Amino acid sequence: MSDRASAPVSDSAAWSAKSTNRAFSAFAVTLLVAGVVCAGMVAAWLPEKENTSLFWIGPLLVVGFLLAEQLAINVDVRSGVAWTISFTEIPLVLGLLVAPFEVVLAAHVVAGVGTLLGRRILDRAVYNAGLMFMEISVAFAAAEAVNRMIGAGGPFWAGAFVGTITVPLLASVLGLCALRLMGKSMRVGNSVRLVLQTLVVALLNTSAGLVGYQIVSTTEWGGVLIILVLAGIVATYLAYSGLLREQRDLEALSEVSLRVARSGQHGTGPRQPDDDLTTGVEEDEWQLIAERIREQLNANRVVLRLRTDPQEAMITLVAGEPLPEEMAATDPRAVREDPILQLPGTHVRYYRVADATEDVTEALLRRDAQEALVVPLRGATQLLGAVEAHDRLSRWRGFGKADIQLLRTLASHLATAVDNRRLLARLRHDAYHDPLTGLLNRPGLREACAEPLRESQKGVVLRIDLDILSTVSDALGQAWGNRMVVAAGRRLRDALGADVPLARLEGGAFAAFLDDSRAGEAHEIAERLRAGLSVPYPVDRLTVEASAVVGYASKADSETEDPDPDALLQRADVAVRATSEGTPVKAYAPSMGHLFLRRFQLVTQFRQAVETGQISVHYQPKVALPSRQVVGAEALVRWTHPEFGRVDPDEFVPAVEATGLVDVLTDFVMDRALERVRRWLDRGLRMSIAVNLSVRTLGDEDFPNRVSAALARHDVPSGLLTFELTESGVMADPERALPVLRRLHAIGVVLAVDDFGTGYSSLAYLRQLPVDEVKIDKSFVLGMGTDLGDMAVVRSIVELGHSLGLVVVAEGVEDDAARDQLVGMGCDVAQGYLISRPLSEDRFEAWLRARTVQVRGARDETVLTLVH
Repeated sequence: MSDRASAPVSDSAAWSAKSTNRAFSAFAVTLLVAGVVCAGMVAAWLPEKENTSLFWIGPLLVVGFLLAEQLAINVDVRSGVAWTISFTEIPLVLGLLVAPFEVVLAAHVVAGVGTLLGRRILDRAVYNAGLMFMEISVAFAAAEAVNRMIGAGGPFWAGAFVGTITVPLLASVLGLCALRLMGKSMRVGNSVRLVLQTLVVALLNTSAGLVGYQIVSTTEWGGVLIILVLAGIVATYLAYSGLLREQRDLEALSEVSLRVARSGQHGTGPRQPDDDLTTGVEEDEWQLIAERIREQLNANRVVLRLRTDPQEAMITLVAGEPLPEEMAATDPRAVREDPILQLPGTHVRYYRVADATEDVTEALLRRDAQEALVVPLRGATQLLGAVEAHDRLSRWRGFGKADIQLLRTLASHLATAVDNRRLLARLRHDAYHDPLTGLLNRPGLREACAEPLRESQKGVVLRIDLDILSTVSDALGQAWGNRMVVAAGRRLRDALGADVPLARLEGGAFAAFLDDSRAGEAHEIAERLRAGLSVPYPVDRLTVEASAVVGYASKADSETEDPDPDALLQRADVAVRATSEGTPVKAYAPSMGHLFLRRFQLVTQFRQAVETGQISVHYQPKVALPSRQVVGAEALVRWTHPEFGRVDPDEFVPAVEATGLVDVLTDFVMDRALERVRRWLDRGLRMSIAVNLSVRTLGDEDFPNRVSAALARHDVPSGLLTFELTESGVMADPERALPVLRRLHAIGVVLAVDDFGTGYSSLAYLRQLPVDEVKIDKSFVLGMGTDLGDMAVVRSIVELGHSLGLVVVAEGVEDDAARDQLVGMGCDVAQGYLISRPLSEDRFEAWLRARTVQVRGARDETVLTLVH
C-alpha cells in the first residue's frame, strides 16, 4: 500500500502470504490499468500549464513526497495490518498549485515506488502504482472542476484544496476494499472512525500546505518562517513517534509473554518424558511469536531457534522471507559451528556485511542478509536457543538502538518464560509419574484414562502384581528389588506398546488401561503380560524366577453406569486378591468382595427407601413416527441410596423380585405413573404411561384387581396405562401368565412385549398373547447402521407386528439415521437417547415445555409435538 493518509499496510510476511490471493492480485492489476487510463484521460482534458521552473520544481516535489512517506505514523488496526498516516497532502497541494499534472504524477510515482523498492516490499508495487496514478488523476480532475466552477473570482486555492481532500477519501475506500479481499476486513463503525481520523489529518496537512505557500509567496523571508515551523512539527512528530514506538514495544512484550504462557497450558494432565515444548499446537504458538517479533522489529526475516532439551537438536522456526535452501538444509553440526551463533553472555550482537569479519560476512551471505541482530535465549542452567533478525525494512537506515534494546528485552522475557515452562513441565511430570520407572503413578493413571473411560463403553483396567519382589528385596536389598521393578516395567511397556496408559502403583504392583479397541482381548493380554513377567530375571550373577498375577475389571461389567478409574482399579484389585495358583488371571465378578452384604442391605432397606423418598420414577418419552407427536412415556424406577449413591435397577430390582417385595415396587411405580397421567389429563393432554411388569407379578392373580382399583382411584382411562413384559417372562410359565394377561387386557390396559427378538420370538406364542404392542430390542436398533443382519431383523419385526395388527415400538434410537430408517420401514413409535434420556418428573416436565408445542389433534384434542 502507499504510505499516505489512509493506505493500509502490513508486514511483509502477511503480504507475502496474501500475494497468492488471486482476488487481491486481480484487484491490484485492475486498479493499475484503471489508474493509467484515468491518467491519460486527465492529461488530455487538462489545459497546458506553462512553468519555466520545472527543472527545480520536479526534483523538489520528489524530495517532498519522499519526506512525507518517510515521516509516517503506522497505526495497527488488525493483526499484521497497519493504517499509515503521512504528510503526503502537503507536497500534493503545492504541486496542484504550481506544477503540471505530468510532473506531479511522475514525482509521486518515483517517490512512492522508489520507497517500496528501497524497503524490498515488492509485493505491493502493483497495487501502489495503480493507487498513485488514480490519486493524482482524481486530484487534478477535481481541482480543475472546482476552478472552472468558481471562475476567476473565487479563491485561488479552492481547487487545490478540494482536489487534495479527495485523495485520502479515495485511498480509504480502495484500502478498505483491499483489506476485505485479504480477509482482514474491519467493522463498519471502526472503518468510519478510521476514515474520519484520516480525513482530519488530511485537512490539517492541506491547510498547512496552503498557509505555507501563501506565506512564502507573499512574505519576504517567509521561507525561513516555514522552515522553523516545519522543524517544530518534525520535532513533535519524532517525539510522538518515539512514544508510539515505546507503546508498541510494550504491547509486543506483553503479547509475546502471554503467548508463551498460553502455549504451556494446552496440556494439564500427565506428560510423557519425551514430550517436547515445540510440537503440535505449541509449534503454531511459537511461529506466531516469531511473526510478532519480526513485525515489531520491522525485519525482513526472524529466525527463532529453540532447544528445550540439551540432548535434542535445535528446532528452527522462520517468520518472513524463507531461509535460503542451503541454510534450511544445514546439519546440526554446521549450526553449532556457525560464527553468528557463537553466543557467550546474554547481550545482543549486531552484524553487518559492510564491517563484519570474513567468517561473519560469509555467514550473513549464506542467509541472504546484509545485517543481523542475534541474541541468545539463555536459561538459568543452559542455552535454550537464539533469535536472529535479518535486514530491517528501514526508512533510511538499518537496526538502531531501540531495536537492540527491544530484542534484548524480548529475549530476556522469552528465556524466563521458557525456563518457567520447563520447570512447570518437570513439576507436572513428577506429579504424575513414578520416579523409579518413569511410568505413570496412581494420579497419573487416573488423569490419563479418565476421559477415555468416560467415552468408552467397555474399557478395562488391569492390575498386575509381581509376587517375588518382596523376597528379592529382603534377601538382596532394596536396590536389587528396584532393578527388578524397572525391568518388569520395561517388559510391560514393550508388551503393551507406547500408546497404552501404564502405571506403577506401589512396590511390584502395576496397572494399565485398555480402551474399547482392545477391551475384547483383555483376558488374552492379561495372560501375555503374566507370562512376560514370569520369565526369570538376571540379578547380579543370579537368576531369579518370578511369578505374577493379574486381575482386571471392565466398565461393561460394572455395577454403576459410569465408574471412575479408581472404582475399576479397586475392582481389579479385588480380582487380584481372588486369584489362586491354578488361576493366576481373573476377571472381576460381582460375586467378589461384599456383594452379598450389599445386596442384603438393599433388600432390607427397600421398604424404608420407598417411604423416605429414596425411590423415584423417571420418565423416557415415546414419540410417534413420522408425526413426531409425543404419545407417552415409559416409567423407570430409580434408587438414590444415602450410602451407595445411585443404585442401578439391574442390581436392586432382581433382589427385590427374589425377596417377594416386587408387589410393593410395582404398585409404587404404577401409582406414580397414574398420578402423572391424571395431571396431563387435567391439562387436556392425552398421553399414556408404560410400566414394566415382573415375571412374579404375572403369577399374582390379584394383580388385575389392584390395577382396576388404581385406575379408579386416579380416574384414568385404562387405555392410557401400558404394561411391558418380556418374552422370556411370559414363556417361563405361560399357563400362569396368560390368565392374568387376559384379565388385564379385558380391563382395557395396553399390553406390550418388551425386548422382542431376544427371547423365544415364537410366532405361535405371540399370536396366543393378548398383546397390543411389540418393542424391538435396542440391540438390533443400535446395530442397524453397521450390520445388515440387524437391519433385516428390525424390518422383519415391523412387518410381522403390522401383519398381526400390533403397534411397533423401537427402543434405543440414538441418531437421526436410525430414526429415518425406522420411518422408512413404517415403524410406529420411537424411544431412545435421540429423543431424550430418562428424566425425573420435574426435568421431564421441563423437557416437554422446551421441546414440544401444543397443537390440536385429528380428534380435536390437545397433542404435543417435538419442535426439534
